[in-house]
Amino acid sequence: MADTAVKEVKKREPLLGKKERKLLLDPLNDNNPITVQVLGICSALAVTSMVLPSVVMAVAVTFVTAFSNLFVSLLRRRIPKQVRMIAQLVIIAFLVTVVELLLKAYNYPVYKQLSVYIGLIITNCIVMGRLEAFAMANKPWQSFLDGIGNGLGYGAILITVAVVRELFGKGSLFAGTPIALNIIGPNADYWIDTSSNPWFSWYVNNNLMVLPIAAMFIIAILIWIQRTVNPKLVDAS
Repeated sequence: MADTAVKEVKKREPLLGKKERKLLLDPLNDNNPITVQVLGICSALAVTSMVLPSVVMAVAVTFVTAFSNLFVSLLRRRIPKQVRMIAQLVIIAFLVTVVELLLKAYNYPVYKQLSVYIGLIITNCIVMGRLEAFAMANKPWQSFLDGIGNGLGYGAILITVAVVRELFGKGSLFAGTPIALNIIGPNADYWIDTSSNPWFSWYVNNNLMVLPIAAMFIIAILIWIQRTVNPKLVDAS
C-alpha cells in the first residue's frame, strides 16, 4: 500500500512545472500569436488607437481563450469529431456573450468602442487555433495555461502598439480612465505644454498614429526587432 501511494505521488504533475511555465511564457516571445504565428492581426489594427480599449480587449481574449481551452479539453473525449468545430464555436460564443454582458453592465462607453470587435472574438484565429492545436489533445490544466499564455502574448502586443499610437497620436496615455496621463500637447493641461515650452514648440502630435495603418507599421517594427534579437525566429512564420 505504501509503495502504491509513493508511486501515485511521483506521478502527480506539478501545477507550475517546467512544461507549464513554458506554456505560459513561450507565447510572450518565441511563439507570440501576433508576431510569430501572425494571428489576430485584424483586431490589433483596429482597437489599438488608445490604451484602455486595448487592455479591455486583451483581458477579454485572455478570458475567452483560457476558458474555451479548459472547457473543450474537459469535453474533448465526448465531442464527436464530425461536429467538433460547431461545439467549439458554441463554447466560444457563450464566453463572448458573458464578456459582452459584463462590459455593458460595468463599462458601457468601452463596450460601444469595442462592440463589433468583441463579437468577432468568436472567429478570432488565436482562439480557434488553440482549441484545434492544443485543447483537443491535452489535459485541462495545461490547456487552461496555454489559453492564458496565448491571451497574454496577444495582449502584450496590443498594449505595446496602443501605448505608441496614443502617445504619439494624442499625446496622452490611458485617456478615459482615472489614471489618465496628459503627456505632451498644446496647452497647460499637458505635462509638456508645447505652446509655452520653447524646447518642444516644434512638436505636433502625429495624426497618422490614430489611423489603423499605423498599427501595421508598428507591428512590423516589433517583428523586425524580435527577429533581430532572436534570429531563430526569422523563418518561424
